[in-house]
Amino acid sequence: MERLKELRNEKGLSQLQVAKDTGLSCSGINYWEKGKRIPNAQVVVTLARYFGVTTDYLLGESDIK
Repeated sequence: MERLKELRNEKGLSQLQVAKDTGLSCSGINYWEKGKRIPNAQVVVTLARYFGVTTDYLLGESDIK
């Protein structure tokens, strides 16, 4: 989930702001960005929609946003 951090930083957002906007936990976002946990499919969809990218892009499977 390296792209999660990249997208968040590109938009100038904190983990806390993303958590508030998406209804996800701040600690979850932190764990996903550090690679300590893997988000489930619904979380990936939520984050992809939030950032306006495809799930494949978010997961690093494609370079097309």
